Amino acid sequence: MIFRLTKDLVFPDPNLADEDGLLAIDGDLSPERLILAYQNGIFPWFNEDSPILWYSPKERFVLFPSEIKISKSMRQLINAKKFNITHNKAFKEVIMACADFKRINQDGTWITKEMQQAYIKLNDLGFAHSIEVWEGKDLIGGLYGVLINQVFCGESMFSKKSNTSKLALIGLCENANIKLIDCQIQSDHLETLGAKMIERELFTNYLKP
Repeated sequence: MIFRLTKDLVFPDPNLADEDGLLAIDGDLSPERLILAYQNGIFPWFNEDSPILWYSPKERFVLFPSEIKISKSMRQLINAKKFNITHNKAFKEVIMACADFKRINQDGTWITKEMQQAYIKLNDLGFAHSIEVWEGKDLIGGLYGVLINQVFCGESMFSKKSNTSKLALIGLCENANIKLIDCQIQSDHLETLGAKMIERELFTNYLKP
């Protein structure tokens, strides 16, 4: 059963989501609703021509920072110190770059202007964060997401040069305050770095204070 949200600031039980993880539609992207969603293991994912869709998959693709797998070539890239990694220095630029990044088998972007504005507000409030990878003054890679307690709910990443999104993720894993990174949906790219599936119930337990 798919629930239709109203102006009331409430979500149905995530365990009621359908097989694809879709739980509810409509509502809004206010900071209060977004924060409540992430606190309950729910995230928005929709296109410009659809209503707001809220998901809570039965299984969650996650990465424990202590388990990240760094290849020999990546360690060489890190040790070369060719790139500089920063935190929250260019959140707006990162989310715009993620929206503009061309992905295989994907037309357009789900990071709409409305989504960008909503997460920029969350960044202003201290909930959304970015990791940036720089080559000199050029932003060449990065990622952004929402931090709930010690769980970083990753939203998107981009690379303008090979492996720079991986560098951003490795930089994120070096943050001692993060115990779990939510990658949301399975990908071969992230699986090579050590990400794996866990059950929804276990994931939501990590979200608790």
